[in-house]
Amino acid sequence: MVIPVHDVNPVRGTPWVTYALIAANFVVFLTMPGMAGSVTGDGSLAQLCHLQAYLDQWAAVPQELVHHRMPRLVPTGDVGLGPRGPGCVIAPPGYDKSPELSVLTAMFLHGSWLHLLGNMLFLWIFGNNIEERMGHLRFLLFYGVCGYASAYGFALTNPSSTTPLIGASGAIAGVLGAYLVLYPRARVWVLVPFLIFLPLRLPAWIVLGLWFVLQAFYSAGQGVSAAGTVAYVAHVVGFVAGMLLAWPLKPGTPPPPEPRGILFGRQARRAW
Repeated sequence: MVIPVHDVNPVRGTPWVTYALIAANFVVFLTMPGMAGSVTGDGSLAQLCHLQAYLDQWAAVPQELVHHRMPRLVPTGDVGLGPRGPGCVIAPPGYDKSPELSVLTAMFLHGSWLHLLGNMLFLWIFGNNIEERMGHLRFLLFYGVCGYASAYGFALTNPSSTTPLIGASGAIAGVLGAYLVLYPRARVWVLVPFLIFLPLRLPAWIVLGLWFVLQAFYSAGQGVSAAGTVAYVAHVVGFVAGMLLAWPLKPGTPPPPEPRGILFGRQARRAW
């Protein structure tokens, strides 16, 4: 898997919405219980119970999205002593929750620093060009639509799941899909882990196409022992939604500048 670090596709204006989304994601993450001081999100039992209750209230739960109702019992955030030892207390919910609105709030929640930084890196690199092409307000709407499409796409394929769905990955996958449609030939600097991190400059269609193929491969349960906690199906759905929404803009999109001098991390030589 390659790690993108920069694209050779400058913008003329300031991508205020992209910056605001990144800032909002960091602010929300720092207010999540047990996350600000941890790289992995691990903590004491009390912190984990508090976090579980927080996520059940603000994250999107596939079963709730499909059936449009909350469970009868939810974590309270307290620690209790049960037959099997200490654990998180569950009780009837003391709050009202809109499953539809939870998709929006879930898009600003992340499970660890690695989860957050990875998502924000992709949004930082690819979001500015899509925002410039669409305009600030249309980009914000596009971002939200892709996020909703990815969440409901995952919920419909996992209707009985009660695991909270969090993260901006689905919405950002939509940004990547739009970038692939609008700027397939833009060059992207990436780091390739091969003994050391090798810098290469590759076309966006290779970088993003490879990313999508891997997500689709993993979503089918291939190449990994278990799907784990990553909602690969949400990534696939968000990516496809972004491609479809961006397609009408393709005819009027100016091509990115063609870089000269350096090719695939090495100085290019002219053949005379």
